[in-house]
Amino acid sequence: MIGPISQKLFAKAKEIIPGGVNSPVRAFKNVDGDPFFVRRAHGSRITDVDGKTYIDYIGTWGPAILGHAPIVITQTLHEVAKDGVSFGTPNPWEIEMAQTIVDWVPSVEKVRMVNSGTEATMSAIRLARGYTGRDKVIKFEGCYHGHVDHLLVSAGSGALTHGEPDSAGVPDDFAKHTITVPFNKPDAVEEVFNAVGDDVAAIILEPIPANAGLVMPREGYLAFLREITSRYGAVLIFDEVMTGFRVARGGVQELMGVTPDLTCMGKVIGGGLPVGAFGGKAEIMNFLAPDGPVYQAGTLSGNPLAMAAGLRQLKEMEKAKGWDQLELLGARLEDGIRGLLKEHGLNYQMNRVGSMFCLFFTDREIVNVDDVKAADMDAFKRFFWALLDDGVYFAPSPYETGFISVAHSVGDIDETLDAVGKALKFI
Repeated sequence: MIGPISQKLFAKAKEIIPGGVNSPVRAFKNVDGDPFFVRRAHGSRITDVDGKTYIDYIGTWGPAILGHAPIVITQTLHEVAKDGVSFGTPNPWEIEMAQTIVDWVPSVEKVRMVNSGTEATMSAIRLARGYTGRDKVIKFEGCYHGHVDHLLVSAGSGALTHGEPDSAGVPDDFAKHTITVPFNKPDAVEEVFNAVGDDVAAIILEPIPANAGLVMPREGYLAFLREITSRYGAVLIFDEVMTGFRVARGGVQELMGVTPDLTCMGKVIGGGLPVGAFGGKAEIMNFLAPDGPVYQAGTLSGNPLAMAAGLRQLKEMEKAKGWDQLELLGARLEDGIRGLLKEHGLNYQMNRVGSMFCLFFTDREIVNVDDVKAADMDAFKRFFWALLDDGVYFAPSPYETGFISVAHSVGDIDETLDAVGKALKFI
């Protein structure tokens, strides 16, 4: 149970904020409870307004790769803010960030900064349509690309099923050009292209879907998507808002050796501040205004605070060999959880890549979102609350991914494993 001060704050929040939260997953509806409110966060831990401290595996949903309030970020923000927090005109930080992204991300020759992952995916889709002169977009069930109208679609498994809006307020006409297919099923994609391939502007996907738990692409699947989009002249878009700069220096495309045409980025490159970006081949990016006919703009795009904080975070990760450290911590957590599952006679599925992980309460192989939906929701809820009571904060939804930071210690991982062992007794 959450503390009395959190309860009081949530009651007040519900009077003046829809649902009491500013992003739905924070409401704890997936675990049949109410959220706690955070007073402070430092390193690997967060403390709520009632004074309870938790080992945090949310990491503000991914950006806090160095942990909470790292001194290098807070100092940078203080230094930069003294000269102004927003200019609305070009600043040197934008160029350095753009150059870093171009140097690190295999697919990117030019990049445009925006303010959120949603804005990045929305703009990338518009650019792909403007570049190809086509309308239709293929997305995958379980892949979330922000709350863009035409991407809020959850169709059935039929490869040619045109999307029905998955949110009120989205007109059918906005979604009719979005075709949704199951992930990891090449035949479904082939069927779409055989039928309407000349009308497809782009495929957009999370190369490792992380909004339906954490789903790994089967061997050769990303290469297949690269080949078929090239064959039909469609644009391949990787949404690496979550995975970019987190699973590796150059994201999934570095790990898998598959290069998309456009990449959407965010989270880690803002150092905890609102940020987004999209970039790719210069030939495509040159279609953006002011050079080309595809319009995109943003008052706070390239904000100096976000650029400076993000740059400092990226440079610190590189300097400290942070990705190697995260792999060691991630492997320790994964191996420990697998051992505990075996000890308790449970055949649940555990997926991990680098510092991202998810435990699925099912014995089915996790191929796509249908397998995720088959998991035991009641078991997850009991597990979540048992962990929280023991001071470990996993995501309050079975469809979310956990994140480790370089601020997590071996001691944190071992303490977490102790809590997991206790929590599994409630399953």
